[in-house]
Amino acid sequence: MTEEQKTRIREPKDDQLIGKVVELLGADRLRVECEDGNERMVRIPGRLRKRVWVNRDDIIIVEPWDVESDKKGDMVWRYNKNKIHQLKKKGYLKRLSVS
Repeated sequence: MTEEQKTRIREPKDDQLIGKVVELLGADRLRVECEDGNERMVRIPGRLRKRVWVNRDDIIIVEPWDVESDKKGDMVWRYNKNKIHQLKKKGYLKRLSVS
């Protein structure tokens, strides 16, 4: 097994964006700064609510809505700290201010 096979990371699909959680709004909603420069209100879907815990400054994948796509979206995935380092190496986080 090569190193790349061991450390596989989920990449955003064509209609998805990478974003950084700016604020937790409550009621399963987040304010997220996305890589396209927009700040969106993002909803955590029911299938992820009790399974994934999201904190401030986490990196997530956002799928913008069809309606009001520049203001709202749904969370699809949350990266852990190890995967964030790999995203930086691959150049996905150039537009976001990630420490």
